[in-house]
Amino acid sequence: MLGVAPMVMPPPSITFETPFGPCAVAWSDAGLTRVRILPVVTTNGDAAPPTAIRAAISALGAYFAGERVTFDDIALDTASVSAFHLQIYTALRRVAYGATTTYGALALAAGSDAGASRAVGVAMGRNPWPVIVPCHRVLASGGKLGGFSATGGTSTKQRLLVLEGAYAAAGTPDLFA
Repeated sequence: MLGVAPMVMPPPSITFETPFGPCAVAWSDAGLTRVRILPVVTTNGDAAPPTAIRAAISALGAYFAGERVTFDDIALDTASVSAFHLQIYTALRRVAYGATTTYGALALAAGSDAGASRAVGVAMGRNPWPVIVPCHRVLASGGKLGGFSATGGTSTKQRLLVLEGAYAAAGTPDLFA
C-alpha cells in the first residue's frame, strides 16, 4: 500500500470585532500562530479560545479602542519562523507603543548590520502577528511609511501609527515619539 500523508488540521481560530474593524487569531498549545486584520467579518467554524487566547483578544480589543497596551505577556507559537526572523521579531517587540524605528535600526537592534534592512523588510512582510509584533512601527529611511502587508496596506499602517500618536494627522511621522 502506498503511504498516505496524514491529514493536517488547521489551527483553531476565531474572528472578532474591534473598534478598528474585524480581526482573527489562530493558535496552538504554544501560543498565537497568526493575527489578521480583516476587511470584513468572516467565520469558519470559530473555535472556543482558551484563557490565554481570550486575554490576547481582550488586549487587541483594548489596543484598537485606543488604550496603551503592551503585548509582552502574549505567547507566540514561533515553530514556523526562521531563526533570523525570530531575532527580528524579538527586537521589534521591544519598540514601545507610540515609538517608531527604521528597517536599518531594527537590523542593528537584532544583532545584524544595517545592510540587512532588506531582509528585515522581508521579515516584516512575513510577520504572522501584526500589531502583537508591531511591524507597523517600522519605517523606511527618511521617515517614509515603507510597506505593510496586512489588509489595507500602508493606509492601515498609517491608521495604527496615528492611533498610537506616532504619526501626525498631516502625515509626518514623529520619529522622536
